[in-house]
Amino acid sequence: MDKKRIILDCDPGMDDSMAIVMACKSEALDVKAITTVSGNYPIEVTSMNARKVLEMIGRTDIPVGKGMGTPMVRPVPSDPFTHGKDGQGENYLPDPKMALSKKHAINLIIDTVKKNAGNIYIIVTGPMTNIAMAMRQAPEIKDMISGIYAISGAFGLNKYSFANATGDTPQSEWNVYVDPEAAEIVYNSGVKLVALGLDVATHFDVNLTKKDMEDLRSSDNKEAEFLLQAINFVNNRGFEAYCTVIDCMAVGYAIDPTLVETIEGKVGIETQGKLTLGNTVLDSRHHHVWQNLPTIEIGANADYERFLKLLMKLVLA
Repeated sequence: MDKKRIILDCDPGMDDSMAIVMACKSEALDVKAITTVSGNYPIEVTSMNARKVLEMIGRTDIPVGKGMGTPMVRPVPSDPFTHGKDGQGENYLPDPKMALSKKHAINLIIDTVKKNAGNIYIIVTGPMTNIAMAMRQAPEIKDMISGIYAISGAFGLNKYSFANATGDTPQSEWNVYVDPEAAEIVYNSGVKLVALGLDVATHFDVNLTKKDMEDLRSSDNKEAEFLLQAINFVNNRGFEAYCTVIDCMAVGYAIDPTLVETIEGKVGIETQGKLTLGNTVLDSRHHHVWQNLPTIEIGANADYERFLKLLMKLVLA
């Protein structure tokens, strides 16, 4: 079976770091490029952290393109949730020796899509700034992308969606909140978009068992040690283990789409509201639906047990 070719666009972040581990260790995926964006941390930090992870798992063959350091039209907001002084759960991995790609992330995305036209997926675990800019610069790539799987949005499908809101407005998700204009471009691009929002990505069932924790402790893998430290870091701050693997849900979906049940819905991005900036507004009315809104796939339910088994299998492999 052919591997699914992907670009991973991210803002590491401890959960983005684990998403890189999952994607690069999966036999189902062929990671063609990793691109970084400002989001959880400034672009210098996210670009360094991506390379730290690749060196940790011995995958320095994958190019890392440094991307946008600011959202498209607004300043970078301050993340109310911290990933620690190093942005990786205070794992303090060694500074990377591998160089960044000579290509800016936008050009790396464009070139990689064109080289793999019709057979390339993009996993987005940060703000959509790089993707939106690539689509603006080379609109022809939109017809070449097989699909986008994104940790994106909060759709109000269950109590977790808004109870665990990560943006800095009451019901927003961080990746959309940081750059809602970019999200609006990608959501309206016509590319098949699967948005795995907080409804499924910050569910309390995404929690490791006692045995999982014991298996991590007994493993010699540096990535197991990394995850264990990240979990201890969030636990000590009163958060649960799911915080360390939120972005892994998009990688899990790329590997096995049966892990997540999706629904189709028309969604608009709020780019102006004082209380609602960054909201992903799902129009689920019986009548008078706004037909001008883009139709996307939205994560509604997930098989968390199978997802965690996949995660553990790849971390311990």
